[in-house]
Amino acid sequence: MDDALHPAQIAAYRRMNPAEKLAQFHALYWSARALKTDWVRQQHPEWSEAQVEAQVTEIFLLATT
Repeated sequence: MDDALHPAQIAAYRRMNPAEKLAQFHALYWSARALKTDWVRQQHPEWSEAQVEAQVTEIFLLATT
């Protein structure tokens, strides 16, 4: 994975303390959920917000690396 990052990014992540890394993860996770929510909403405009959220939750629960 380090090959995919710029050396400046690697250095910045190494300088972060655990709380800062967790905050970065948290922001990335919620950004990804927001993007996926918009995509599901676009694919199924007839669905209610509850249906969209349920689908997004399922997608993230079943996600693998």
